[in-house]
Amino acid sequence: MAKKYSHAIHWFRRDLRLTDNTALRAATQESEEVIPFYLLSSWKKHHLWTGPKRQQFLCECLESLAKNIEHLGGEFIIRQGDALAEIEKLAKESNADAIYFNQDPDPFGKKIEAQLATLCENLGIACHPLQDAVLHGPEEILKGDGTPYRVYTPYSKPWLAAEKRKPLGKPRTLKTPSGLDSAPLPSLKTWELTFDGEEILRGGERSARDRMSQALQDRVASYEKYRDVPSVLGTSRLSQDLRWGTISVRELYDRAKECGSLQYLKELAWREFYFAILHHFPEVLKWEFKADWRGLPWDEPDEKFEAWKKGETGFPIIDAGIRELLATGFMHNRVRMIVAMFLTKDLHIDWRLGEQFFMQHLVDGEIASNNGGWQWSAGTGADAAPYFRIQNPWSQTKTHDSQGEYIRKWVPELTKVPAKALYGPPEADCPIAPDYVMPILDHSTERNITLARFKKHRADQN
Repeated sequence: MAKKYSHAIHWFRRDLRLTDNTALRAATQESEEVIPFYLLSSWKKHHLWTGPKRQQFLCECLESLAKNIEHLGGEFIIRQGDALAEIEKLAKESNADAIYFNQDPDPFGKKIEAQLATLCENLGIACHPLQDAVLHGPEEILKGDGTPYRVYTPYSKPWLAAEKRKPLGKPRTLKTPSGLDSAPLPSLKTWELTFDGEEILRGGERSARDRMSQALQDRVASYEKYRDVPSVLGTSRLSQDLRWGTISVRELYDRAKECGSLQYLKELAWREFYFAILHHFPEVLKWEFKADWRGLPWDEPDEKFEAWKKGETGFPIIDAGIRELLATGFMHNRVRMIVAMFLTKDLHIDWRLGEQFFMQHLVDGEIASNNGGWQWSAGTGADAAPYFRIQNPWSQTKTHDSQGEYIRKWVPELTKVPAKALYGPPEADCPIAPDYVMPILDHSTERNITLARFKKHRADQN
């Protein structure tokens, strides 16, 4: 059967794999030749939403993808610059009559997609945006009256019940037109960044698939039991692979369902709930989700904020979390909540600053989930719980790191400290350990300040 197109561009974005790649599969089935294309961003040295660890992981993903494409007989074309200008240039050079891409769940990507659709119309080439990053798009799971859900639990019920599309394989061959110029594979030098050898996971489809197999074999079935214990490898550790698309969410769901862990499937629903929130309420990237908390006063960043960013607050669970993040580009999810709530409820620092800090360091930094998590912790987000939920770092330690194993791993100053000494603040002028800092604040005092601020703000709105 004749193919619809002679030359089609597949624009890789956050789908850096060959297996069950929706748009790539469609492009290879409907086109004689396919141009696998990736566009490098052109910023240098500093970015508000990414950093060296994330970019290093991306470099490894692209290197892996290039080898996989070459193995199928194709050639990976890399360019750098303005998206629309480079796509138009590549389309003309390759005589492309179609472009395929998987849709971005973030508003920044959606804006480019709308502009690209107009460009394709002007150039007279077909434009094929397809859904790939999620099991269910934000317009699929709605209330009976057609409006979006604002709370997770009611959203999760129809999401879990909805039929899921089965995963598909990968192309057997991939033929790319000859004679197209390509930039070299990127390194951190591309963005004028340096990498100090942090302990980040290896990027690329093969590494991601190995991690997925290991997680499904060893951990997903017991996910509910161990997911809140940061000292053990009890979570899937696949968040970065979902973020960069080195594994398919359809394949992960399909295989995880066989493990019988409903709780893990609910975590995948959380991910898509936050995508839906960002889709229907894109203003959450600038404002509090709950409008009545907009204008809530926050303190100016000071030396305590700097101590938080370094993992030097004198609160062991907080410092352990930050140091894990700085070293590995990852922080255990339970600890993320404790650390985020400490910044917003104890330091009274604007959640947007914490959101940005996480995005600069998290290899799995997902704009929607990160925003949702920070607003949840700040008490301003899509959550049914009241604002006066304020976690105590000391009691959280006792509950989730009762033996102090996680803390001792990341805060070596506390290696010889008995676990019970980590359950509460030290006596006045007597640090927990000789070379460990004293707590920079009193949790009870700051908790009362937070409650008073929220109550006053609510009263002022009435």
